[in-house]
Amino acid sequence: MYYHDKRLQYPVRCAKPDPQFARILQQAIGGVEGEIRVCMQYFFQAWGNRAPDPKYRDMLLHTATEEIGHIEMLATAVALNLDKAPASLQEEGAADGIVGAVMGGERPRHVIEGMIHKNLLSSGLSAMPVDSDGVPFDMSHIYASGNVAADMYCNVAAESTGRILATRIYNAAHDEGMKDMLHYMIARDTMHQNQWLAVIEELGGSAAGPIPNSFPQEKEDGRNAYNFYVTSVDGSMPQGRWTQGPSIDDKGEFTTFRNEPLGEEPDLGPARPDSGAQAEQIGKA
Repeated sequence: MYYHDKRLQYPVRCAKPDPQFARILQQAIGGVEGEIRVCMQYFFQAWGNRAPDPKYRDMLLHTATEEIGHIEMLATAVALNLDKAPASLQEEGAADGIVGAVMGGERPRHVIEGMIHKNLLSSGLSAMPVDSDGVPFDMSHIYASGNVAADMYCNVAAESTGRILATRIYNAAHDEGMKDMLHYMIARDTMHQNQWLAVIEELGGSAAGPIPNSFPQEKEDGRNAYNFYVTSVDGSMPQGRWTQGPSIDDKGEFTTFRNEPLGEEPDLGPARPDSGAQAEQIGKA
């Protein structure tokens, strides 16, 4: 159950509306690195969490709900940046500006349809659940495995790429209000990265691996569990922490293996008579 407060999580102000910057902000809403992604990821991880200690579920729900506030802030920012966009062909400069808008990469569904059709199709100069190219977010990047450790690693990656995006958008911003909003969101990304890493540490850190630690390792091929496969023709390889010494989970020893076939050439047998293959492919009864 959720409660709504009409006030924003953090102030969103825009002194100089910029339709092109609105397009950039759309990536932070509906891009694969964006806020819809992490919001839904944390919710589904929480709703499917079966840990005996409910604190992980509760923590995920708190953070997922926070992310709703981030989406609201960004949607507000998009609308504010579109505030001065032409709303019809009759507006001064709008007709001549269509070609320029297209060439400049402005959101066609945000701006140009509104210019042409006057009635502001699609969004009414507001944010949409799409990325900067207008591609709708389709939930294909939501990772909720049912394994709390695996989910935390996914969350670290999500917040890391999200923070990269936020810093790039900050560097592209010219309006001080937008920079102020983004400097807050970047700080929250910092917290969330540390939050998920803290859970991993609490679960045992690298010693909790390999994930899932509930699968008996004696059932896996121990000879190949910690080999770094070298696939270069001349056998050269990058030397690193992963090529020698104890494995990160302290349950094996890193070694190198010049990759070579361990199996045989596959033989699938003849095609079936009803398979639609050529007669020469079909075996005799």
